[in-house]
Amino acid sequence: MTTAPPAGPGGVVKTPRGPDLPPPARRSAPRARRGLLRALPVSPAVVLLALFMAGPIGYCAYIAFTDLQLTGQAESSFIGFDNFREAFGDERFLNAVWLTLVFTVLSSLIGQNTLGLALASLMRRASKPVRTVTGAVVITAWVLPEVVAGFLLYAFFRREGTLNAVLDFLHLPSQNWMFTLPILAVSFANVWRGTAFSMLVYSAALNEIPKEITEAAEVDGAGGWRRMWHITLPMIRRSIGTNLMLNTLQTLSVFGLIWVMTRGGPGNRSQTLPLFMYEQAFQKSMIGYGTAVALLLLVVGSLFSLVYMRLLRTEV
Repeated sequence: MTTAPPAGPGGVVKTPRGPDLPPPARRSAPRARRGLLRALPVSPAVVLLALFMAGPIGYCAYIAFTDLQLTGQAESSFIGFDNFREAFGDERFLNAVWLTLVFTVLSSLIGQNTLGLALASLMRRASKPVRTVTGAVVITAWVLPEVVAGFLLYAFFRREGTLNAVLDFLHLPSQNWMFTLPILAVSFANVWRGTAFSMLVYSAALNEIPKEITEAAEVDGAGGWRRMWHITLPMIRRSIGTNLMLNTLQTLSVFGLIWVMTRGGPGNRSQTLPLFMYEQAFQKSMIGYGTAVALLLLVVGSLFSLVYMRLLRTEV
C-alpha cells in the first residue's frame, strides 16, 4: 500500500520533479556527460600520442633494464639496474654528462638566449632595411639543414678554414680550433644556427610591451640598462622561461651538428650524451646499455622542464 504525496497549502498535491536522488547526484550526471562530450574531439590525438609516444617510450624503458644486443645474442634477459650502475661507473659516461651540460649552458642558456635578446632589442630600434637584412641572415642560418650547417662551421673552424685565414691576415695567432677547443667550436656552431628562434620569440615579446611605459621611464631619467633590467626583463619573464625551456630541450638532443663537425672527438672531448648513446647502441651493438643512457637523457630533459615550468607558474 502506497501513500499519496503530501498536500501543500490549499490542498494542492506536490509531485516529485525527478528521480529520488539528492540534488548533488542529479547535477553530477549531466556534468560527467558534458565532460565526456568535451573530451571526444581530442580523443584521436590522445590515442595517437599513446601509440606513437607513450608506447615507444615505455618499450624503451623496458629495454633499458635488459642486456639486449644487436648481434651475437639469441635472446635478451632482464638484468635490473645493471645498465645504470655500469653507466654511473663509466668515466666516459660521466665525461659525456659534463660535456652535455657545458654544451647546453654555453650554446643555449648563455649563447642563444643572450644573443637572441640582444638582436631583438637592437632590431626594434633599427631602420626597416637593417631589420630586413639582419632578420634574413639570421633566419637563413636557422632554416639550413643541420648537416649543411655542420659542414659550413667545420669549414670555418678547421686548420685551413676561414677563421684562421682572417687571423693570419690580421697577424694574430691561429690554431687548430677543432683540436684544441672542440666543445667551444660546436657550441658556437649551435649558437650560430639556433639564435634565430630566440630572436623571433623575443621580438614578439618586446612588441607587446606598451611604449608608454618605456617612454615614461626614459622621461624619469632611467638609462637603457636600467630600463632593460627593471622594466623589459620583468615584463617578458614568461617569454624568457618558454624560450629557455624549448632551447634547452632542443640543445640536449643535438646530434647531427656535432657528428658532422667532430664525431665527438678528438678522443671524446666533444662527445655529448646523444653521441655516447649512439656509440654504445649502434657502434658497439649494446642496445640495452645505449637505451639506458637515452633514458637518463630523458630524465635530464624532464628535470630542466620541471624547473622552467616552475618559473612559468611563478607570478611576476
